[in-house]
Amino acid sequence: VQLTESGGGLVQPGASLRLSCTAADKIFSIYHLGWFRQAPNKQRELVASITTAGDTVYADSVKGRSNIARDNAKNTVYREINQLKPDDTAVYYCWGTAEGVENWGQGTLVIVSS
Repeated sequence: VQLTESGGGLVQPGASLRLSCTAADKIFSIYHLGWFRQAPNKQRELVASITTAGDTVYADSVKGRSNIARDNAKNTVYREINQLKPDDTAVYYCWGTAEGVENWGQGTLVIVSS
């Protein structure tokens, strides 16, 4: 399935941001979804995930200031993050998996800087 992210950009520390990821797939509801990020010179890491049942998992680095949600009717998964920090600067990737197949978006860059 093709995943397309949007919502990245330059934001100031302390601000909030919502990323969206839309899938071109009629059976979006069967996908376990998530957001990864990759900061410069660091490995890609899972930030948040949501199962088909709506159960969520968050990385410790964003727990308490991030929310992931899905809208199966719109084939879209959202991720909000509040109280952004410079350490949140990264390329954020949408990820979806179903039936043993993984899919990745092209990534959207988020820069947190004053």
